[in-house]
Amino acid sequence: MKRILLYTTLLFGPAVAVVAQDKLWTMEECMRYAVEHSPAVKKQIHTSNTYKAEYVSSIGSFFPSVDASVQTQWSYGRNINPKDNTYDNISTFRNYYYAEASIPVFNGGQLINEWRKAGVNRASGKNDIQKAKDDLALKVLEAYVNAVYYRGLVRFSAEKLDESNHTLYLTRRKEEVGLMGKADVIQIEAQVAADDYTHTFNSNQLNMALLALKEHMNYPYAEELAIDTLIREADYIPANESVGDIYAYASGANPAALQATYGLKAARMDYLIQKGKLFPSISFFAGVNTNYFKDLNFTVTPDTKPEDIPKSFSTQFENNRGEYLGFSMSIPLFNRLKTITGIKRARNTMRIAQEQQYEVFRQLETAIEKAVTDRDGYVKETIRMEKKKTSDEFAYQVTLRKFEEGLMSPIELRTSANTLLESKANLLQRKLLYIIKCKEVDYYKGIPLVTGN
Repeated sequence: MKRILLYTTLLFGPAVAVVAQDKLWTMEECMRYAVEHSPAVKKQIHTSNTYKAEYVSSIGSFFPSVDASVQTQWSYGRNINPKDNTYDNISTFRNYYYAEASIPVFNGGQLINEWRKAGVNRASGKNDIQKAKDDLALKVLEAYVNAVYYRGLVRFSAEKLDESNHTLYLTRRKEEVGLMGKADVIQIEAQVAADDYTHTFNSNQLNMALLALKEHMNYPYAEELAIDTLIREADYIPANESVGDIYAYASGANPAALQATYGLKAARMDYLIQKGKLFPSISFFAGVNTNYFKDLNFTVTPDTKPEDIPKSFSTQFENNRGEYLGFSMSIPLFNRLKTITGIKRARNTMRIAQEQQYEVFRQLETAIEKAVTDRDGYVKETIRMEKKKTSDEFAYQVTLRKFEEGLMSPIELRTSANTLLESKANLLQRKLLYIIKCKEVDYYKGIPLVTGN
C-alpha cells in the first residue's frame, strides 16, 4: 500500500517566541476547554437530568398509590345523633380517619408506553449532551484552523514585507549610482505599501479569528490566547474506504442520527398513549376507615346508664374500624372529540418525525460522502500545491536575481512575489482543510473529536 507523507509542519516565529512565557493551546485542548465551559452543554446536562427524573417517576406509576386523611369536625345545632341516627339539637365533635391504596390494573397500555417513552427520553437526553459537545467541538475546530491559517498568512506577509523593504533599499542604492531609475524606485515603493497593507489586513483577520475562537471556547476576552501553530506530519494512506460502511455505522451511532431516531420513537410512544385513551381503565382499591364521636352536651347523672356513657377514643377507634376493597372501571364515552383529536395530532407528529429521520439520514449520508471526497481531494491538491510552491519559489529567486541585475522590471518582480505568496497561502489552506476533513471522517467513523470526552 502506498504511503504519502504530507509535511505540514508550520513553525511560525511569533508562536515559538511565547513558548517560554505562556501556555500554547493545542487544538485538542481548545476543544476540551470549550466543552467543559460551554453554557449550552451545561443546559443540556440539566435537561438530561430532568429526563432521568421523569423516568424514575414513570417507574413509580406501576406501584400502588396510598392516601391517608384525617378529618375533624365540630357541629352545633340540629344534626344527626350517631347513637340512634335521629336529628337532634346537640353539639358534637367528630374525628374521621381514612387510608386507601389503589393500583391501576388496565388503562390501555398508557402506563407501559409512558414508561417506554421516558426511557427513550432519558437515552435521548444523554445523546443530546454528546451532540451538543460534538457540535461545539466542530465549531472550535473550524475556528482554531482559521486562526492557524491567518497566523500563517501574517507570517508570509511579514516575510514578503521584509523582502520588499530590502529590495527597496537596494533599488535606492542603485538609483544613487545610476543603475536604476526613479520609476523603478517608485514602483518598489508601491509594492512595499501594498505589502504593508496586506500584512495589516492579515493581522486584523488574525485578531478576528482569535476572537471567534475565544467566543466558541467561552474563553475570557481579556486574557491572551496563544495557539499552537505546530501542525505535525499527517500520514495519508490511500484506502478503499466505503462510504456505505461508514454510513452504516454512523446511522446507528452518530448523535445526529440517534437524535432523529429517538425523536421518532418518542413520537410513536405518544401515539400509542393517545390510542390507549380509547380503552376502559380498571383500577383496584382497598382501604380502611374509622371515626370517633363525642356529644359535647353530655353530662353524667345518677340516672345515666353505663351503656350510655360515651366510649373512650381508643375503644371507638377500634370498634368503628371498617375495611373495604373493590374495583373501579371508567369507560370513555364522549369527551367532546378530545381523544380523537389527540390521536390524530400524535399520528401526524409521528409522521413528521419519520420524515425528519429520513431527512437527517439522507443529510448524514451526503455529509459522509462529501467529507471522504473532500479529504481525498485535498490530499491530492496538497501534493500538487507543494510542487507548485517549490516551482514558484525557484521562479521568484530567478526573477529577483534578474531584477537586481537589471534584466527584469519591478512589475515582473511584483507578479512573481504575489504568485509565490498565493501559492504559500493556498498550500497552507489545503493542508488545514485536509486536517479538518480527516477529523470529520474519523468522527463519522466513531472516533471522538475530544479524547476522554
